[in-house]
This record gives sequence, C-alpha cells and structure tokens, in this order.
Amino acid sequence: MVDGTFLRNLAGMPALIAHRGASHDAPENTIAAFTRAWQEGADGIEGDFRLTEDGEIVCLHDVTTRRTCDRRLNVATSSLRELRTLDAGTWKGAQWKGERIPTLSEVLATVPEGKKIFMELKSGLDILVPLKKIVESSGLAATQMAIISFDARVVMTAKHMLPLVKAFLIVDFKHVRARKTWDSPVRDILSLLKLTGADGIDGKACAAVDHFLVEAIREARQELHLWTVNTLAEAVRFCNLGVDSLTTNRPGWLRSELCRWCMEGRRR
Repeated sequence: MVDGTFLRNLAGMPALIAHRGASHDAPENTIAAFTRAWQEGADGIEGDFRLTEDGEIVCLHDVTTRRTCDRRLNVATSSLRELRTLDAGTWKGAQWKGERIPTLSEVLATVPEGKKIFMELKSGLDILVPLKKIVESSGLAATQMAIISFDARVVMTAKHMLPLVKAFLIVDFKHVRARKTWDSPVRDILSLLKLTGADGIDGKACAAVDHFLVEAIREARQELHLWTVNTLAEAVRFCNLGVDSLTTNRPGWLRSELCRWCMEGRRR
C-alpha cells in the first residue's frame, strides 16, 4: 500500500523526466525513444553524451557500442561517420531496426517548447567547448537545458562556460553492508555544491534520500532531482518528500498511475 497524501495536490507533483527517452518501450538514447517520451507527455528527457574521435557529440551511455548496437566500437576512438553506420535499435526489437546513434544537435531538435532536457556528460572537460557551441546554436532557451555529471570538474567548468544553464552533480549513494544503511554524506554534498557552483544534485533514488537530506538541500537553496524511479510506491514516497523531478523509464505509465492514485484519493 502506498501513501497517497501528496496526490491530493497534483500541482505539486515533480516533473517526470524520461530516462534515455521512453527507454522501457523504445531503444534507449535514440530519436525513437525521445520522440516516444514526448508523445507520452514527459516533462523532459535525459540522455547520455560522449565525444567522438573527430570532436562530435553523440548520444550513447556506454564507453563502447557493444551493448546497444550491432557492432562494437569505442566511441572516443571512432568517428561520427563510423558510428552512424551502426544499428542502434534492433537489440530492443525488430521494429526498431535502422535506428541510428543520434548527435546532440539532433536530440536537442526534438525538445518542444516548454519542455526540458537533462544532458549527462560522460566525457571529460574536452566535451564542453563543442557542447557550448551546439547548445548556443540550438534555439532552445537556457531554462530548457540542464547539464548533469558525476565529475565535479565538469560541473564547475560548465557553470563557468554556460552560467545560464543549470548544472547538477550526480550522486550515487552507496549501501554500507556492515551497517545495513545507505551512506548519505550531507556535509560533503553541500561542500561540493558550494565548491562547484552547482544548482543542486541529481541523486540515486534510494533510502538515503530522506527528509533530512531534502531539508538540507532546501536550506542551501538547491534543487534535488532523482534517478531512476519506475514504481508507483517509489514515486509517491519521493513526491511526498518534495523533490523537483523524477527520472523514469516509463513516463507515460508513471503519470497515469499517479493520476489514478490522485483520483482514488479524492474519492475517499
């Protein structure tokens, strides 16, 4: 049984961000997945971006193409032309045959007015110069884009180069088996946010995210986004905590479930 308290006020519901697009139903990090996310009513999309050997930026999560394409190439040592020859869809199903690895420019071009994109930068500092050029020529407002990264140096430099674009530090909380608890170093997180100039964190959705962490983030006037939430029970718990967004593989389904719970709560 989930707690549906927050659902009495859907106006306060966090934004739903499609993780690598609507990746439950379409091949992750492809135009098909991002298009489907918009069709499902996602508030935003999240994609992973890497720098190719010839200085282009493509959308792919892994270091190599082995898991999601028909041939193994290392992104950092391959050209855009080589990467574009790969089939990035068939692994998900025959109906996706012919999907290609998209460029950052192509992904940005899918973002409708009023929607957002979270760009996870998987390469190091060298991705930022071409990223700045692409972002500034995309036609999107700065408020429609956010940069996220595990690398504090990337976040700090991104804020310097693109001060109007929000940047969030990705935090992967660790489970400490010996103590049977989750590690939540709030002071360390707040120190890093101050050092990097980040606008908040994009944290792993887990038990470490509790009201103490949320209060600390709010007191610091920072934002709190979470990944990856694919069940109603999880979504309701984090909504009750008042987080800013939930990244999910199933944006349409999750919104529908939240709306259903809201209506059931009103009938009680």
